[in-house]
Amino acid sequence: MDSVNILAFESSCDETSVSIIRDGKEEIATVVLTQIDIHKLFGGVVPEVASRHHIENITIVIEECLNKAHMTMNDIDAIAVTYGPGLIGSLLIGVQAAKTLSYLFHKPLIPVHHIAGHIYANNLVEEMKFPLIALVVSGGHTELVYMKDNYSFEKIGGTLDDAVGEAYDKVARVIGLPYPGGPAVDKLAHVGKDTYSLPVPLDDDTYHFSFSGLKSAVINLSHNETQRGNEIRKEDLACSFQNRVVEILSKKTMKALKEYHVDRLIVAGGVAANQGLRENLQKLCHENNIHLIIPPMKYCTDNAAMIGAAAYFAYKKGRIATLDLNAKATEELK
Repeated sequence: MDSVNILAFESSCDETSVSIIRDGKEEIATVVLTQIDIHKLFGGVVPEVASRHHIENITIVIEECLNKAHMTMNDIDAIAVTYGPGLIGSLLIGVQAAKTLSYLFHKPLIPVHHIAGHIYANNLVEEMKFPLIALVVSGGHTELVYMKDNYSFEKIGGTLDDAVGEAYDKVARVIGLPYPGGPAVDKLAHVGKDTYSLPVPLDDDTYHFSFSGLKSAVINLSHNETQRGNEIRKEDLACSFQNRVVEILSKKTMKALKEYHVDRLIVAGGVAANQGLRENLQKLCHENNIHLIIPPMKYCTDNAAMIGAAAYFAYKKGRIATLDLNAKATEELK
């Protein structure tokens, strides 16, 4: 079979990214324009601002990616795009760009779920083998997914309220750390001590997660200590918070691996870059003979390379969209 070159788009939040991926595993070229410095001014992503910057950046990123790869649209076999979930205004820019190129150059259009992209980022590291459990942890998602084969997704658990990355951002704001909060809390946690009494969130027999209670516990603790005139030891509070998060994520993930009789684990999403989580899962997987794959930092945050990797397997499954494809702010992985 001839190689398949896929031009992929990712614009679900505040990164405008285009990538060319060959056969779902080889990154030919990727360009990412991030808006972090812009949204830092607001303490978080402003959807209207994000979508306007996608409009300004999208054609520039397409041209730069093709030039970087020394390719033209004649070398492209299919177009892929994140159609959801995400910020609807941002998604629409990527979807419209992908549909336009698909129409103009008569290329198949492949719709990719954002979480499928995060999962298949791991295929850029090494070939994914099945069955496996995927732990998806990001600003908008916290899920455990069982995969018995390529492009077969069974969600076995997820967050009932806040996603883990969202909780990190809110805790960071409470203790006065800059946006984005996840990396700042992780860095501070490594120099702190676990001295604050915080609850382990939703410590039960399900595969579901809940981080709103833990977030509220941090807010209440900070408020009460301030009222008493006590100084909050930021590094210790960050450490205590992160330890609870890592404990429950690791505990439920290892439980899923055991109960589903699986010895392969992949971690996906922006929070996969968290050093505390990486270190703990590496330790537990080594002790339990679990094969662990965690993508490098550049594939953890939103990028089009992961969309191109997932798209190849969707393409092989015949998942081709028509030009009436629309963006979806919310969408279950299936």
